[in-house]
Amino acid sequence: MKTYKQITDEMIQRDCRYLELLSHSFPTIATASTEIINLEAILNLPKGTEHFLADLHGEYEAFQHVLRTASGAIKRKVNEIFENTLRETEKKELCTLIYYPEQKLQLVKDSEEYLEDWYVITLNQLVKVCQNVSSKYTRSKVRKALPEEFSYIIQELLHESSMEPNKQAYINVIISTIIDTNRADDFIVALCNLIQRLTIDSLHILGDIFDRGPGPHVIMDTLCNYHNFDIQWGNHDILWMGAAAGNVCSMANVLRLAMRYGNLSALEDGYGINLLPLATFAMDTYASDPCTLFGPRMDETTSPYNDKTLRLIAQMHKAISVIQFKLEAEIIRRRPEFEMENRLLLHHIDFGRKVFVADGREYEMRDCYFPTVDPSDPYRLTDEEREIVAKLHNSFTHSEKLRKHMKCLFRYGCMYNVCNSNLLFHASMPLNADGTLKEVDILGKKYKGKALLERVGQLIRTAYFADNDNKEKSFALDYLWYLWCGPDSPAFDKSKMATFERYFLVDKETHKEVKGYYYSLRDREDICDMIMDEFGVEGEHRHIINGHVPVKAVKGEKPIKANGKLMVIDGGFSKAYQPETGIAGYTLVYHSRGFQLVQHEPFTSTQKAIEEGQDIKSTTQIVEMSSKRMMVKDTDKGRELMIQIEDLKKLLAAYRMGLIKEKSF
Repeated sequence: MKTYKQITDEMIQRDCRYLELLSHSFPTIATASTEIINLEAILNLPKGTEHFLADLHGEYEAFQHVLRTASGAIKRKVNEIFENTLRETEKKELCTLIYYPEQKLQLVKDSEEYLEDWYVITLNQLVKVCQNVSSKYTRSKVRKALPEEFSYIIQELLHESSMEPNKQAYINVIISTIIDTNRADDFIVALCNLIQRLTIDSLHILGDIFDRGPGPHVIMDTLCNYHNFDIQWGNHDILWMGAAAGNVCSMANVLRLAMRYGNLSALEDGYGINLLPLATFAMDTYASDPCTLFGPRMDETTSPYNDKTLRLIAQMHKAISVIQFKLEAEIIRRRPEFEMENRLLLHHIDFGRKVFVADGREYEMRDCYFPTVDPSDPYRLTDEEREIVAKLHNSFTHSEKLRKHMKCLFRYGCMYNVCNSNLLFHASMPLNADGTLKEVDILGKKYKGKALLERVGQLIRTAYFADNDNKEKSFALDYLWYLWCGPDSPAFDKSKMATFERYFLVDKETHKEVKGYYYSLRDREDICDMIMDEFGVEGEHRHIINGHVPVKAVKGEKPIKANGKLMVIDGGFSKAYQPETGIAGYTLVYHSRGFQLVQHEPFTSTQKAIEEGQDIKSTTQIVEMSSKRMMVKDTDKGRELMIQIEDLKKLLAAYRMGLIKEKSF
């Protein structure tokens, strides 16, 4: 049994006002006692399964598949339940049905000769899986997750055993009646969705939902309707937050990345961003420019665009890139405290000789056609460019869909999270060369470690929510752009973002972006321990979990560092990174018996997953297993429940001492 503090008269007297308020929720000894019994029982249930994903980068099909499969957790459950009673092909078919019930049902109905028999067998199998995944929750929690129209029937099936002779006929009749009333399809869909929901108790997204892939808006729609999740903002998320808040530099970067990866649909169809003014300007301005360096990075065999459209995208790509460099110069000049003058590069171009001149050296340029750049004032926007920026600003700040998704990002997101002895943040913790926490100056005050991330989070919210007369708002808006690419940004932490150099300079040495000290020092246990101490992370087994930097598995790099104290789970959801990493992402599953790291191969397509049962090929690595099963009482939620129990016991004592009177219902 658990031990609690000895409740004394002094404790009750001290908390009497709070206990009086608590008595409105539990007005009698009976109700308070019942709640204590309920909470004590919950403490002794197995810990719910947590699912960690990072760097989704708009790859919505792969994301949704990983979410539906719970990174292989559902397959493992099916294998455990039907280990020797079903063939491998049958288990595969059942798993596919659970992942994609509507689509798989249609295929079955088109091909199955004995459909009624299939319904009976399948419904019984799904009930068994559902009983298994619901067993670690209270009936109340399961009931809240049930679809309303089938709630009573599912409860009956979940809590009755077909092994009981007296119940066998009862269960059989329920299932046969579901089939006879033509509700089998709807009931199967409901059960499959329930299995998906109950397999994962909570979802952690470690940043970078946006950019590169075609469907960040689809991912956000999925998340906004998910039952329990949190987000640690990444630099790509912050870029979009800046665009939605009205930062025109952020908007230009968002557009440039969309052109770079050929994802115009995310902007136009997803968020209703009007690209026509930019397209018209680009066609006119770069009519004689082949813009060969600005063609979108995408698989030509699967590209939805014809040659004419690809050329237009390349022209728009170059146009917005030049606009971006000019807009960034405005912030850099306005904010000398950012110390980013070295990113003012246009004035280093010798237009006559078509070379880039810096630090006494000359660099060959890949492209030197800049019709909108005045060599005497290279950072001045032309009137047409200024007009385009104004129209884009209006389009971004008035997008209802973008506003809805930003509301979701702010409601469920933050710079970091501490959960069940795990410290989650997207990218980095700025460090000095000696491994100490680096102090970062923000508005004349120094911040480091936890205080830095909290101050950054405040500024992000100020930029989006504060009134225009808020004295910090203007700085906060500019700082959102700095967080995207600034050297001391905890969401970036590199010497520079070499966008200009990669586009225009031949010398690849100029393309290098030197990572901050965190990325080399995080291999050390003492550094990880120091960071976790800074954030108050406690527990015998504690970890830092990051994304941001792809793990180059193809070159032998490992995602587990510092003797297991740090795990990097960005393996490359983004298709653009997969040739470099050799894989298609890491995900992490933390269940009641420990951690399992899942390495995924590239996802083919949803269609093949449904029609051919092609799952993502995954390799599961056991990172850390507990000697005893973790229960709710071992988690953060358990500690909260124990405090509630303590308070309820004080309320009971107050009732029995007559300090608070019982109330009638």
